[in-house]
Amino acid sequence: MKIGLFIPCYVNAVYPQVGVASYKLLRHFGLDVEYPLNQTCCGQPMANAGFESSARSLADEMDEKFAGFDYVVGPSASCAVFIKDHYPTLLKDKPHRCLNEDKVYDICGFIHDIVKPESLNASFPHKVSIHNSCHGVRLLGLSSPSERNVPYYSKLRDLLSLVMDIEIVEPERPDECCGFGGMFSIEEDAVSVAMGRSKVMRHIATGAEYITGADSSCLMHQDGIIRREHLPIKTIHIVEILAQGL
Repeated sequence: MKIGLFIPCYVNAVYPQVGVASYKLLRHFGLDVEYPLNQTCCGQPMANAGFESSARSLADEMDEKFAGFDYVVGPSASCAVFIKDHYPTLLKDKPHRCLNEDKVYDICGFIHDIVKPESLNASFPHKVSIHNSCHGVRLLGLSSPSERNVPYYSKLRDLLSLVMDIEIVEPERPDECCGFGGMFSIEEDAVSVAMGRSKVMRHIATGAEYITGADSSCLMHQDGIIRREHLPIKTIHIVEILAQGL
């Protein structure tokens, strides 16, 4: 099983430790992991802003860079969703099947569904509150969406439960949007911040020391509010917890 490690541009620039933790975690499971050099943006910001031609050129570049891998795995639910859902349309004129739903995974979904570990030699003696990102819940199935009235499940909770000494909680209205939404946070900044603060306060109400989740973008948005208002909680990507001690 040959894995191409995809590190989104904003993770590489702002949260490089998440990329390092992702590599360590995948290697810990004995997987053949390669990090293709000179990776760029997957094209999601350009596509969301209406610049489809710019997004197409980036999609084409990424499709070529990750050719030959059995799986493409990255620590970002939103980027994984963009590749899975939009590359087939952006690259519809290519003579081969582009990166698609059979190949691209968010790292949490990949570990939970493909690797299926029964134990993990990691310890994190802290109380953490799970943040369920919109893309992760509703497009990747990382947890159960409340509006569908289906039995509860959470792949993030399942993975965290393998970590020793951890206490796991979830906030009231666990799958409500934090307000980031990419371009939304720029175009509707006041609404975005209000939603983010509401979300952070629900996490704080659990008594957690950390907010954790599968999307650094959501965590970044909430961390900005936490830092600006000096609130008593921190953020940490789930792979940083899972890779503790590796």
